[in-house]
Amino acid sequence: MYRIILPLAFALLATGPAPAQSEEQGITRQQADAILNELRQIRQLLEKQARPAPSGEAEGSVKLKITDANWLGKKDAPVTLIEFTDYQCTFCQRFHLATFPEIRRRYIDTGKVRFLSRDFPLNFHANAFRAAEAARCAGDQGQFWQMRDVLVANPSRLSEDDLFAYAQKLGLKMEPFKECLTTRKHRAAVQKDLDEAFSLRVSGTPSFIVGRTTAEGVEGVFLVGAQPLEAFEQKLREFGAN
Repeated sequence: MYRIILPLAFALLATGPAPAQSEEQGITRQQADAILNELRQIRQLLEKQARPAPSGEAEGSVKLKITDANWLGKKDAPVTLIEFTDYQCTFCQRFHLATFPEIRRRYIDTGKVRFLSRDFPLNFHANAFRAAEAARCAGDQGQFWQMRDVLVANPSRLSEDDLFAYAQKLGLKMEPFKECLTTRKHRAAVQKDLDEAFSLRVSGTPSFIVGRTTAEGVEGVFLVGAQPLEAFEQKLREFGAN
């Protein structure tokens, strides 16, 4: 049940200070307290939801059928990287500010890796589910990834007013966006991602599946936590993203 706690903690140490701080300053006491609180809540979630791996299934190995998803890169890239994310998660923010830009530059934009986004809003994050819906509402207007980038960079600013402000700044048509959000048009789709994640025993964010692209989806392994670039590169290369 603790398989995500230690990887996240080690990843935090391995990736150094938070992006907003200098190397000399390190993280602030407030940031450290927020991170410790995040870990405590993830541990509580794990204790409620932990269950043993199915008989005969190797820990960490996974096959996932992909029927609908948002992706970056070539659809038929040889390697697939899937992130299960929570927009209110500070570890997800850390990954996207410190690591993802290089993964995108070296692997996604060069056609070696297809990157997919799946929603996994944790139940102790009050604004995470709504933010996931907002990203999909922006996607209705062709700006899923633009909205996603804004949301994941601002985990502490995800109120409804914030979501409307981001949409306006992106130049979205506000009436359709507001209607989409208030009617909860994409609630079922977000819940589907969440249910699928639980069926795979994903238990925290960010969690990743990295593996070989197949005709139906992906076959690979789990990679858990906001780990350094080197950890992702090792796995990506093992599956052929050279």
